[in-house]
Amino acid sequence: MELIKDVSVSIQVRLGQWDEIKDQAMPIRLDVFVHEQKVPIEEEVDEMDPLSVHALAFNDAGLVVGTGRLLPDGHIGRMSVLQGYRGLGVGSAVLAALMERAQVLDFSEVILHAQTHARNFYSLHGFEQEGEIFYEANIPHVIMRRRFV
Repeated sequence: MELIKDVSVSIQVRLGQWDEIKDQAMPIRLDVFVHEQKVPIEEEVDEMDPLSVHALAFNDAGLVVGTGRLLPDGHIGRMSVLQGYRGLGVGSAVLAALMERAQVLDFSEVILHAQTHARNFYSLHGFEQEGEIFYEANIPHVIMRRRFV
């Protein structure tokens, strides 16, 4: 008998303010950005967190496996998914929830700084690249925009 890994996962996304969710979101951001990608912690934590709408993705066991945020100006950022849950739809669920909130808030578009390795992921969700590659935290990024019209 061959053992096949079950990659199906049920994801629930909840939105909230920083003071409500920071204890659940920060460990994921620290794991992905600071530990895995070597982003200095001073660049990871900023003054925009308390002003943003945050998304938490929970797996079917109730564990937080992904997060992201929507800034007051329509930027989406801090998209992060725990390594073992990548490719299972977690990032798509977080992104969809943040885009839906942006539309509820009457934004005509959202914009983000995508790490270059994630361009295809965002393109699949209707984002288009603008401009050339630039560096944030020593990681190559591109600006990507999605209009809601």
